[in-house]
Amino acid sequence: MKNLEELLTQGNLPKQHRPGCKDLWNAFMVEGASFSSHDIPLCPTYIPEGLPKELISFAEAKTLYNKEIRNGNKDFCHNAFIHFYCDDQHFDSTQNSIWLFPEKALAIIQHFKGIITPDFSTYSDFPDPIKRYNTYRMRAFGYWCESMNIPTINNVRWGTPETWEYCFDGIEKGSVICIGTVASGLRELENRSDFYDGFHEMIRVLTPQTIIIYGSSRYEVFQKAQDIGIEIISFTSQTNAAYQSKKGGDNP
Repeated sequence: MKNLEELLTQGNLPKQHRPGCKDLWNAFMVEGASFSSHDIPLCPTYIPEGLPKELISFAEAKTLYNKEIRNGNKDFCHNAFIHFYCDDQHFDSTQNSIWLFPEKALAIIQHFKGIITPDFSTYSDFPDPIKRYNTYRMRAFGYWCESMNIPTINNVRWGTPETWEYCFDGIEKGSVICIGTVASGLRELENRSDFYDGFHEMIRVLTPQTIIIYGSSRYEVFQKAQDIGIEIISFTSQTNAAYQSKKGGDNP
């Protein structure tokens, strides 16, 4: 992995078109990108060394990074992909936003095997412009990392049917994708219909080769995906691990 200075000098820093002009919208992240009809940037899947063997949250990665740096281990490399399946406050708050301070995020990311693109929230009760903007940010941040040769896998997130026209944009067909089920509401039966409908639409649109699940994969919809030849790889979330420890079984 290249060091931070090398990564930040590969033409990916914001260009100052006018003296004192700041790139408030992180346009530098999508320099050279292709865009969908809804202006969502294409984020290619890039996994030259294969699928993840381990996932670690950005919050955990940040803690590990700080510990290693304090110990003087500036060149450490951890064999895990960073994921963002946690509360947005852990990676998008005023103080620690990966969008506001991308160079600080990159300083952490470069020490890990790769990333699952950020899971910026698109809850059903959010205004439509915010859901579109957060979808844009998922792909833009991923494209930026991929453009610097950081292994990158797209997180896929959908909502109710009106989001389907854009929420799958920017992801290559037939690729490896990742889904988080921790905050999906799947434990509640009344929420499963929307998730299942969106999942089937995602399969139709993206025809993924492999789906990585962060959280419980013990739902019939994933078994049906396997039945049609899609590889399902599951990583136990911290929530599931805690439940298994307490109850002695998986949390469906």
